[in-house]
Amino acid sequence: MSTIYDVARIAGVSAKTVSRVLNSDAPVGKQTREAVEKAIAQLGYVPSNAARMMRSNRSGLIGLITGAISRLPEPTQPDGLPELFIVQGFQKALAGSGMTLMIADTGGVVEKASPLIDTFLRHRVEGLLYVAEYHQKVTLPAIPDGTPMVLVNCFDDRGTPAIVPDDRRGQHDLVARLIAAGHRRIGYLTLRTEMVAGRLRRDGYRAALAEAGIEYDPALVENCDLEGREGETQLLWEAIDRMLRLPRPPSVFCCGNDKMALRVYGLLRSMGRKVPTEVSVAGYDNYRVIAEALYPPLTTVDLPYTAMGVRAAQRLMAMISGEIREGKGPTLVAGPVYWRESVTELRPANVSQLKSVKKE
Repeated sequence: MSTIYDVARIAGVSAKTVSRVLNSDAPVGKQTREAVEKAIAQLGYVPSNAARMMRSNRSGLIGLITGAISRLPEPTQPDGLPELFIVQGFQKALAGSGMTLMIADTGGVVEKASPLIDTFLRHRVEGLLYVAEYHQKVTLPAIPDGTPMVLVNCFDDRGTPAIVPDDRRGQHDLVARLIAAGHRRIGYLTLRTEMVAGRLRRDGYRAALAEAGIEYDPALVENCDLEGREGETQLLWEAIDRMLRLPRPPSVFCCGNDKMALRVYGLLRSMGRKVPTEVSVAGYDNYRVIAEALYPPLTTVDLPYTAMGVRAAQRLMAMISGEIREGKGPTLVAGPVYWRESVTELRPANVSQLKSVKKE
């Protein structure tokens, strides 16, 4: 393998001059530079990153810990890929920065995060990104050498910089838009209350009702989330059937996520109910493989995964450069409501109430 000294010998210059050409850290004459570059090409010389790291104390590496790779869905499975969209956001933000993203997968085992962090630190990464599969609180080991770290789609008790979705606002904006369209009886088929998103979205649902002067009715709210496991369809069928038999049934069902909305479409049709002429349906997540494939296309709220990835990478880069301090607590990122044909407009919406809403 060729060395810097071989390049210097072929070019007829000193090793220090070759180093200046490689690192662009000092002026070099045009002819000298061309001679060095010709020698590099002739020998196929590749500079040593390890040596460069030792000189500059910088690796140019960002460590990313995720579980997205090991949890890729089957091709026929209608599912979203939140972590992969977040990774795409990282890549967009890091493009042109000269940084290289190193990815390690946990295999869905949270306990593997700690040894992966240690491995990245041994490789002298300049920063760390940790991505959770859904909005949650995590417990990760402290970073001993002060390497900056940003959490994405999660947060911890130590106040580590974090980027998380604004679940409360997302559900609030959707319900407010439904109310603006004339819906007063809004059924809510929720996520589990032990989930952070489940609690925050229920808060947003209640806040939008209160702002419109609509009394909260617990008979219109039911937890039907079993993470898609056996029994969820039966829970959904019972909740929908019970609500539709109320003296004042709901005119629209809000679903905890788009996968749940997909099931609700089928159940309503099995009951002989037409969507949206008889009952409207709305989801959450904007998993386009579901939302745009359904007929009619599904009104839903966007979980801004790509934007979260961009924000996280930008914040980490600013921390690495010393531009900003770490700060405390999570940063909320909101996504718009995507208004599609699954919801009937019972009355024209007020233009002032259509902020953060996209029509398709």
